[in-house]
Amino acid sequence: MAAPASVTIKTLDGKWVIDKTHSDSFDPVLALQGVGWLLRKGLSLATVTQALKSWSASPEDSPSSSPVTHIQIDQSGTGGVKGTTELRILDWQYRAHEDWLFGAVKGRSRWNTLKGLKEEYVGKGKGVIEEDVLFLIKEGEWGQDTVDGEVVESYVENEEKGWTAWQIWGFTEVGGKRRLIRRFVVRKGESVERIRLVYDWLEEKK
Repeated sequence: MAAPASVTIKTLDGKWVIDKTHSDSFDPVLALQGVGWLLRKGLSLATVTQALKSWSASPEDSPSSSPVTHIQIDQSGTGGVKGTTELRILDWQYRAHEDWLFGAVKGRSRWNTLKGLKEEYVGKGKGVIEEDVLFLIKEGEWGQDTVDGEVVESYVENEEKGWTAWQIWGFTEVGGKRRLIRRFVVRKGESVERIRLVYDWLEEKK
């Protein structure tokens, strides 16, 4: 169902499900990240749901004592697909994380804006980085609340497998409904995959 107007990038608490009809295939990304064919097949058949919970607190490992946004993502799938739990702290500090799907990674997240990303990277002679940013901020993609407001930006590295994943979250209308969008750029060496995932709102988190 459509995300209500009361649900914004600052109030994501609730359950979301990937809309496969309007999303790009995630299989090429998983392949680039070294996930085997059998597991990729299982994930392609599963219905993937994410429960999001956010709060503001001062992280113990942060150089700043100021409260920052925490977003916890509890992901589950049908068909026997294992769940994962991930915590993103939006202070742009690298933190380690490990799960059964992606292995050992380090990542960082922050609030940003489409304008801020464009000013930082576009027209600065940064080659493929600029190409990636132009995909992430794609003009005409985002709803006005996202154009005028903030987005969640996340960057993850897997040093062992040699890939990076860069993404931003925001809202737009897809198929006549307001939906949460995540645009991804995943790189490994000279190879790159760029996709968009579309999430439907299920219910408010209790």
